[in-house]
Amino acid sequence: MSDKPGDRPASATDGEIGILARRRIEAGVIAPIYQELCARLGEDMAQAIIDAAIRKAAVEAGQAFAAKTPGGTSLRTFQELQSLWTQDDALIIAVDTATDEHFNYTVHRCRYAEMYREMGLGHIGHLLSCNRDYMFPQGYDPNIELERTQTLMEGAPCCDFKYRYVKKQDGQQ
Repeated sequence: MSDKPGDRPASATDGEIGILARRRIEAGVIAPIYQELCARLGEDMAQAIIDAAIRKAAVEAGQAFAAKTPGGTSLRTFQELQSLWTQDDALIIAVDTATDEHFNYTVHRCRYAEMYREMGLGHIGHLLSCNRDYMFPQGYDPNIELERTQTLMEGAPCCDFKYRYVKKQDGQQ
C-alpha cells in the first residue's frame, strides 16, 4: 500500500464487475441450458437443478469474497459489498438500519427482475438471483442471517431485506 493521496485500503470489491452485468452474462448462458433441461426432464426438475446449482454457486461466491476481505468478515464488511449489487442502478434501495448487528433496507426498483423478464426468464428469476440472497451470506460469514418476506421478482411492491449478525457458538452452523 502506498502513501499517495487518494489511496485506499484493499477491498473485496476491487476489480469486480457489477452484479447486474454478471447476472446478464450468466442468464445468457443458463437460458439455453434451462430450456434443454425442461425439454428432457420437465420444468419442475429443470427448476430444481437450476435452484440447487445456483445455491451452491452462491455459497462458493460468498466464500471467495470472504477469502479476499482484508481483516476478516463482519456485517460491516458485508454492507460494503452492497455497492456491487447496486452498481449501474441495478437496485434502488432505502437503507433503514446499517449497524454492526443489523442491516435493513427496502428495494423499490430491481433491474434484475426487469432484466430477467426482458430475457423471458422472469418465471425463474427468483432462482437465478433472489435465492442467492440467503446463500451468499452462508459462505461469506455464517453469522449473518437474512429474513425477507417479499420480493419484487415475485410481484410484491418491494423487497424487504433484514440482515442480522448473530455470533454462532463454536462448532455451530
